[in-house]
Amino acid sequence: MDMPILYDYWRSSASYRVRIALNLAGIAYKTEVVDLLGQAHKASAHLARNPQGLVPALEIDGLMLTQSLAMIEYIIETRGVPLLPDDAAGRARIRALADAIAMDIHPVCNTSVVAHVLELAGGDDAMRVAWMQRFIGQGLGAFEVLLDHPATGKFCHGETPGLADLCLIPQIYNAERWGADISGLKRIQAIRAVCDQLPAFINAHPDRANN
Repeated sequence: MDMPILYDYWRSSASYRVRIALNLAGIAYKTEVVDLLGQAHKASAHLARNPQGLVPALEIDGLMLTQSLAMIEYIIETRGVPLLPDDAAGRARIRALADAIAMDIHPVCNTSVVAHVLELAGGDDAMRVAWMQRFIGQGLGAFEVLLDHPATGKFCHGETPGLADLCLIPQIYNAERWGADISGLKRIQAIRAVCDQLPAFINAHPDRANN
């Protein structure tokens, strides 16, 4: 069977999530860069993979998958990597945490969305930075409160990495990239410190993906 191909952009937080999942599952894969700055995501070749013109896309098992959380759940279901708890209540909690980032923070801070807002508002780059700082900071502040829960352990849920951690770590990268002050979010910082020691997270980092 052909090696999976991740159609990827190094700074894409959605791609970052999937890179971590592939690493945790021990899946060897090839990367094909979709240069967002060069508008490659709008080219016909990529639109044939994903009509939304987004990254990532994942070619695996004869399928072309879109949407990062769907890709991760496919990896969970087909490769047996335990990124979701066994109990229904635990799965609901970890999905809610993941969605708090992937469905609430990420879309508002998508570069194409912010670029359009700036175009409409006639803003400059200072407005872009302020926008990112506000929505990432607010979103992760709420996430910190959600972590005040007995099920939180070394990771967002329990003592092993899960779906929520795969969303959290890329969003921390975005926070630092845009200068959002999250230094006081102690639970988030503790989880980040643990994840920073794991090869699956280290090797998925944008600095590695861009080399």
